[in-house]
Amino acid sequence: MTDESDEIENGGVEDAVREAAAALEDARSRLASVPAEVVVTNHVMGLYELAAIHLSSDPVDLVSAALAIDAVGCLVEGLGARLGEEHSTMTDALANIRMAFVQVKAAAGTSD
Repeated sequence: MTDESDEIENGGVEDAVREAAAALEDARSRLASVPAEVVVTNHVMGLYELAAIHLSSDPVDLVSAALAIDAVGCLVEGLGARLGEEHSTMTDALANIRMAFVQVKAAAGTSD
């Protein structure tokens, strides 16, 4: 009985591995069809959100917020117009999150 149950388990694992590989290939195919600037812009917005989360947490985490904001800056300022039609929106978002950082830092009374 053990050999039969092992075969069933192994067959189930192999099926799961094949399904996962197929799903991964499908995801890769869909991602390849999306313009790179759209994917990068989505990541920029994720970093923006991360910064906002750290700025609004209790207690405020200025170190983590600064890291996320600096990452947004590296992408937006480093890539510039290569971000496509969303570049100006990303530039505005960067300015806004930097301003929020300064205001939160001032309210927290830190001088770092």
